[in-house]
Amino acid sequence: MAKQDSAKSKKQTKRLNFALSDTQRWVVGIVMLFVGLYVAYSTVAYMFTWRANQVYIQYGDFLPAADTEVVGGSLSAWLGNLLVGKGFGGFGVVASVAVILAGLRVMRRLPARLERVGHVSLLVMILGSITVGAIAGKNGAFGCGLGGVLGTFSAQWLLDLLGVPGVILLLLCGWILLAVYISSRTIDKLDYWGREVVHTGRNVTNMLLSKRHEEQPEEWDDVHEQEEDEDEDEEEFPEQEEYEEFDRQSEVTNEAFVPTPDDEFTREDVAVRQPDFEVTVPEEQNVDEATDFEVEPMPTEPSIETSVLGAGGVIDGEQVERESYEEPEVDEMDEVELYDPLKELSSYRKPAIEGILQNRDSEVQVTAAELNENKEQIVQTLNNFGIKIDKIKATIGPTITLYEIVPAAGIKIARIKGLEQDIALSLRAMGIRIIAPMPGKGTIGIEVPNRERQTVSMYSVVKSVRFQECDDEFELPIVLGKNIQNETVVVDLAKLPHLLVAGATGQGKSVGLNVIISSLLYKKHPAELKFVMVDPKKVELSMYAPLERHFLAKMESEEEAILTDTQKVVNTLNSLIVEMDARYELLRAAQVKKISEYNKKFVERRLNPNKGHRYMPYIVLVIDEFCDMIMTAGKEVEKPITRLAQLARAVGIHMIIATQRPDVKVITGLIKANFPARIAFKVTSIVDSRTILDQTGANQLIGMGDMLLSINSGITRVQCAFVDTPEIEKIVNSISTQAGYGEAYMLPDYVPEGGDMGGEAKENIVLDSMFEEVARFVVSNGQGSTSAIQRRFSLGYNRAGRIMDQLEYKGIVGPAMGSKPREVYITDMMSLERLLDNI
Repeated sequence: MAKQDSAKSKKQTKRLNFALSDTQRWVVGIVMLFVGLYVAYSTVAYMFTWRANQVYIQYGDFLPAADTEVVGGSLSAWLGNLLVGKGFGGFGVVASVAVILAGLRVMRRLPARLERVGHVSLLVMILGSITVGAIAGKNGAFGCGLGGVLGTFSAQWLLDLLGVPGVILLLLCGWILLAVYISSRTIDKLDYWGREVVHTGRNVTNMLLSKRHEEQPEEWDDVHEQEEDEDEDEEEFPEQEEYEEFDRQSEVTNEAFVPTPDDEFTREDVAVRQPDFEVTVPEEQNVDEATDFEVEPMPTEPSIETSVLGAGGVIDGEQVERESYEEPEVDEMDEVELYDPLKELSSYRKPAIEGILQNRDSEVQVTAAELNENKEQIVQTLNNFGIKIDKIKATIGPTITLYEIVPAAGIKIARIKGLEQDIALSLRAMGIRIIAPMPGKGTIGIEVPNRERQTVSMYSVVKSVRFQECDDEFELPIVLGKNIQNETVVVDLAKLPHLLVAGATGQGKSVGLNVIISSLLYKKHPAELKFVMVDPKKVELSMYAPLERHFLAKMESEEEAILTDTQKVVNTLNSLIVEMDARYELLRAAQVKKISEYNKKFVERRLNPNKGHRYMPYIVLVIDEFCDMIMTAGKEVEKPITRLAQLARAVGIHMIIATQRPDVKVITGLIKANFPARIAFKVTSIVDSRTILDQTGANQLIGMGDMLLSINSGITRVQCAFVDTPEIEKIVNSISTQAGYGEAYMLPDYVPEGGDMGGEAKENIVLDSMFEEVARFVVSNGQGSTSAIQRRFSLGYNRAGRIMDQLEYKGIVGPAMGSKPREVYITDMMSLERLLDNI
């Protein structure tokens, strides 16, 4: 079994190595083009001289008559007779087209894959010959009917078996399935024709009903008009009550209530016994009417009453046009049409919000009694330790209430920070968090969990104005949830530029990843964004597999787009490095510094596609469980991830890495240094919190999506939005049922280095196509270094290093010696040529 796997691996490696050789690719492609042209000539010539070809094939050089001279020679006659006469009739010409297309594919001048070209060509020849054979029968053309021997006899057999109706239905089904296989847009066409048929039927029915209505008595008209008006109102506003309720929740009010003097708590008490207390709450969070505190309402974000699908809507009573992609403005003098990267999937529509996402936002009753009790406990605990408070203010959030205190003059902040456990004990809270001091404010914050927490739904954050109107500001907008001020938190992944997500098991890490991925699916077009997904657990990200033809990227040699095998992950990471290097070469040639500038130039047609330039989508690498990758592959995974984190930002490659084990062995110094943006869900210890955030706080969270967002050392507490698995499935289904690309976005294949191979493997290693040329260069110079090979042959770092390792395996150079060049064991060219001949 091991030998079979080894042989399979060697064959695959040999194929990949061949695909990377430009010279071999062009040689094979040109040969295939000329073979295809000869086959085309033979099949077309046979259609006019088939009688002469039949006699020539039967009698050879002894032709019975001079007028039966064959054109093209014996090989041409044999090919024509095989493909046209005995084979597929007139459709035998398709074989030559297939060979020509295959040659173009080998030369990388055709996007279709070889397997697909072969399958389609064979199916066209079979279906075409049977169809022509069934229609024309045996009429003597091409020796045996227009469909050839194969098509004619197959058609006759099917007619005897199924009859004429059965054969018609079978062939019609075959052609439709072939059209669907060739292009998924056929499904859209069939769906469009079906809708047109239904629409036509409805029009005919309405016309007949209208005629019948004209024949009814006049006294029925008033009744019918009243019923039609009621039906139109219901159809025009099917969810009016829901929209009105959402608008009421989103209105900004300025109502405030002031404390009233009573026996328990008076204005004099506030001035003498208690510090000033101000309460800030969002309007949708209710405070008991009998409260004794002044409420300064916190405005909430209005929602856009429209789906991302672009149906139009209303903002603050004004009509909003449907969302659309606007092409950059072109100077009137410039007659060159801009390149539209979305044109190939112009019919693509983003997932709708209504009907897919559920509004789970709950109204939390934060009573005045709860606020009073917490305030008094905080003040009393601080007074017990001799700390006086001048002012205290409360801001109510979806999960916690933030109490901001202003200590009296002369009070050290460290004293208050040290009373964290004492305050938590007095409040009987699950855990509090003290922020001393609050950034940008002259206060100290104490975060206390609410007794009843609010659920933040994906529906509310996606529909928020902040997320809907961030296209011009952000390139890769991701929505996370709501902060303490009840504001939607939206960040730009392109500016982070990479994101590290960590937290204990069951604290919302997987839901957070789904929220991030879903928000990108709601904002970006398949031409603008691709995902590379790694799922060692095989269950978390598998639901996104149907998006392969729209949003996923993979290597050409991989069958599955969702990676689960560690070795495949290592190869894909190195493939991303190859892609990164290729993109940097394109940026250098275009004389730009980042992907946005490059794509702008390409859209304006200032870059020539014939010189290798192309529109580059953003690539987001998502790893669900990074710890498992480190445990199984170690440095093989850490090294390419570190290199991508350091360099890939400018070319549009970004990473989102999640782990449930925030350990220094997993989140190493190299990882942390290149991931300035981090999300920490609840962890179990202070050490884990410091490993993720470089400070405490994550151990004091309350779980269920409660998280800390760290961007450039600034900490923000956020309640993560909640999106359920059925909602993810609906989003995926909404996208996957639309027309997509023919295949996933292809990354360059990567040939693994053989650094750890044994002696037998070294002897059987597949050498690079430039091995001999590089070997002669190294021996002639008398020293070998990877950098010299890169400069001399214009190779990437990985390929140059791989060739250097192969030179070491074959005994041409010695082992690496740090930064010094390797020692060359072979000193003359004659010895090298003998060695190359033996290899």
